[in-house]
Amino acid sequence: MKTTEGSQTNNQELVSALLSFLTDEQVSINETILDLHSKDESYHKGSHPDIVVYPKNASEVSQIIQKAGEFQTPIIPFGVGSSLEGHVIPYKKGITMNFTEMNRILEVKEEDFLVKVQPGVTRSQLNKELKKYGLFFPVDPGADATLGGMAATNASGTTSVKYGVMRDQVLDLEVVLANGEIIHTGSLAAKSSSGYHLNGLFVGSEGTLGCFTELTLKVYGIPEFQMAGRATFPTIDDAVGAVVGILQAGIPIGRVELVDEASINQVNLFSETNYEIKPTLFLEFHGNEAGLQQDVEFMREIVADFHCQDITFETDTAARNLLWDARHNLAYAYVHGYPGKKMMVTDVCVPISELAGAVTYARKCLDEINLIGGLTGHVGDGNFHSLVMIDLNNEEEVNKAKHFNEQLVLYALEKGGTCTGEHGVGVGKMKYQEQEHGKALEVMRNIKNVLDPNHILNPNKVIPFNSEGES
Repeated sequence: MKTTEGSQTNNQELVSALLSFLTDEQVSINETILDLHSKDESYHKGSHPDIVVYPKNASEVSQIIQKAGEFQTPIIPFGVGSSLEGHVIPYKKGITMNFTEMNRILEVKEEDFLVKVQPGVTRSQLNKELKKYGLFFPVDPGADATLGGMAATNASGTTSVKYGVMRDQVLDLEVVLANGEIIHTGSLAAKSSSGYHLNGLFVGSEGTLGCFTELTLKVYGIPEFQMAGRATFPTIDDAVGAVVGILQAGIPIGRVELVDEASINQVNLFSETNYEIKPTLFLEFHGNEAGLQQDVEFMREIVADFHCQDITFETDTAARNLLWDARHNLAYAYVHGYPGKKMMVTDVCVPISELAGAVTYARKCLDEINLIGGLTGHVGDGNFHSLVMIDLNNEEEVNKAKHFNEQLVLYALEKGGTCTGEHGVGVGKMKYQEQEHGKALEVMRNIKNVLDPNHILNPNKVIPFNSEGES
């Protein structure tokens, strides 16, 4: 561990302090462990923490945070490291708090359509348990992320068009604040008009305001019948126009994803499919069988108005899974197709009326810089992603990719959108916060200063401060 003599002594003292209430297995300064916690799935440069800890309950989280406060050392919450904007990278070193030991499903309240979980529970783990009750949790970001991490970044995904994003699912959080105090932000009630909306504040705060130790989430009945489809169009404008038409008609669509031509080609190479290389919508409908048959016929008429060239449907579970696996494996298709390169994945979100123009503009910009990549998006809510393959050792490629990212963000902001629809701010989108939020950013700074006056919780993330920690 590369540290100065003074900081090394301080780290040893901190380790001793942590071991006064944690076991040897819960505290690590092993170089391999530190390296595993030095990065996420993003292209951002890594940085090692000083110590990694594995708490098992809220009391231990509280004690760890109190010790961090005494030593004035940062605390960085960590789930499985699947974040995409450098959220968990400890640029100021300190303690990375790994929540994988807090992975219990505490209670399923099936009559209330609620579940209570610890933050280290993963999405697939939860859905495996809920299936016994005929229930499921809808937020699907692609990666098998932890629910604590998904709440921290306000994750969404393919099903957000019907069920909403992570913020819509959270009824209550148990949160440990920067002073070690444990609070609850909500209740088990379906709605409340009491007090400030703390759920909304903490969801999406990316570990900068507190550490989640328990989440109470909404769950849903597994749909009686599901039908998946794939539709091709001559242009992106036509594909997005068809989605708007479907939504305006009130058809109960469960998922709708846009994949551009370059990405369809990559899907074919990786998944051994033979999809036509055209702008493509992947769709899924949830409901009862008789009703969905009527909806699908209505949908056929709508997409025909937008020059749909071909549309196929699958009701068999295996066939539906194959179709969605192809979409979910898109990122891996690019990664495996270009060994030696790193994927930059970024996202913006615009009003749906601006989506076709935004995706067309993104494709034009990507072609101009002559980098490998594709575009895909949750078109039902105006959110889309660019996947760009770059050689991190090639400065020219890195700079081109960063410029491309900035072009997309500035375009989205100009159209009334946001710099990120689901990936979060982390460090990658922090420089756009003032432009996007204006004077409201000062309110956010004030909230941070009140809840975390010493800036020990995931410092230098989300909200830009100067080097002295003052706005």
